[in-house]
Amino acid sequence: MGRTPAHLDYEGDCDVPGGRSAIGRRMLITTSSDLADFCAALRDAPYIAVDTEFMREKSYFARLCLVQVAYGDHAAAIDPLADGLDLRPLRDLLCDPGIVKVLHSASQDLEIFLDKTGQVPAPIFDTQIAATVCGLGEQPGYAKLVDALLGVRIDKTSQATDWSLRPLSKRQLAYALGDVTHLCKVYEILLERLESTGRSDWVAEEMVALEDPTRYRPDLALAWRRVRIRRPSSKTLAVLRELAAWREETAMERNIPRGWVARNEVLVEIAQSLPRDVKALSRMRGLKGQVAQGRDGAAMLAAVERALGSPEDSWPEVVQTAKRPVGFEPLVALLQALLQHRCQVHEVAPSVVARRGELDRIATEADPDVPALRGWRREVFGADALELVAGRLALTGGDGSVVERK
Repeated sequence: MGRTPAHLDYEGDCDVPGGRSAIGRRMLITTSSDLADFCAALRDAPYIAVDTEFMREKSYFARLCLVQVAYGDHAAAIDPLADGLDLRPLRDLLCDPGIVKVLHSASQDLEIFLDKTGQVPAPIFDTQIAATVCGLGEQPGYAKLVDALLGVRIDKTSQATDWSLRPLSKRQLAYALGDVTHLCKVYEILLERLESTGRSDWVAEEMVALEDPTRYRPDLALAWRRVRIRRPSSKTLAVLRELAAWREETAMERNIPRGWVARNEVLVEIAQSLPRDVKALSRMRGLKGQVAQGRDGAAMLAAVERALGSPEDSWPEVVQTAKRPVGFEPLVALLQALLQHRCQVHEVAPSVVARRGELDRIATEADPDVPALRGWRREVFGADALELVAGRLALTGGDGSVVERK
């Protein structure tokens, strides 16, 4: 990489003309020219550390308030709320296929970037996933990971501040920029560990899934699965499906939280009561009279009619809890013991290898399609889990630990 352009190379805490301010050699960028220069300086970087600060308590889509980017001596907090700021250089940097984008617990950030740029930045490296694969805990938080790898305690007092308010304080900027400067060091340590243990391919498999845009786009037809309902019928679920799809679409159009359109309890009550007119809808306990009589009430009634008018064979199937065979729980306990043993041997967090539901399916299904039986997980655990279920692998005790016998 070349040297930072002179007008970006600041020392000390200062305010400078043109909307620029710096903390050490760290910048707050509020102008298009500064952003273009900063992104140009990173054009040949092998990777960049990226983080965001956003607000979404009062909206469906996150309101992006700050984007932090760092590599080497370059670090900047980019203010997307600054008047007239052209974010195209940042978009091009994030979407450059030759630069690895390093994030921690990346899903929400990637969802935001997909919304703002129309594509998911790639390639991606998620340090939380990598840390889990390296045996550093079950989905370790960023502060915990930085402490474990760098011995640095992060001051989290600025984390819950309102990032949409301007001007940002020096403490906020120091916190925000610290996230990405520490992230660079964390990435390099994790990368070295993965390469030394031969697990780089493990993480690469996980990153392919993170880079899939469909992961971040809401499926209206599946929105009903967010709503808990007790002992439903297929008819009830059909109505709930239409109501939840309408709520999701409406929340997106108005850019408000889905609960502000209608709470879960209201959708459940309508799905169970099946009101067919405004008078019946007005009787719903969680629904205000003026809502029932307005456009949302009309939309809810239309959703009920669509569901009831649809073919019954298109209604969601009610999943019956199958009666577990005798010996099921002990078998799952053996699978859990094998999982714990294998994860200790390989120094990887059990939750990233297999979940309880996957163990249940391995124990009861002839050919379960679960992540634990694919890729590196099969190598670590899945193949022998099948051997255990088939009776071709046994677990015994020996020397104070679990011993596998075939």
